Amino acid sequence: MIYFLALLPATALTIAGYFVLYLSARSEGALRTFGRYLGFWAFTLAGLLILGALFAAAHGGHHCPVFGMHGMHERMHGRWPPMEERPGVGPPAANPTAAPTPPPPPAPR
Repeated sequence: MIYFLALLPATALTIAGYFVLYLSARSEGALRTFGRYLGFWAFTLAGLLILGALFAAAHGGHHCPVFGMHGMHERMHGRWPPMEERPGVGPPAANPTAAPTPPPPPAPR
């Protein structure tokens, strides 16, 4: 589905690229050179957009195993447990495992 959604901006970029190349062919000097580069850049972006859509569709929502950060990011996608159920979190009266806070340091003389 994402491939079909990417076809719209890729088509618009391709049409814009042809339009810019057509106009640059009718101009002279530096504007002609700039138009050629701009037209080819529009074609390049359209191609990259299609390649990115193909990669995203082929990837299928799976996580990349290369970086190995699944353990760090997996907890971000679910609901957090209530404060009372989290170990080490909560007020000291409700959490007997919490260490008492140390007294403040003495004031300098």
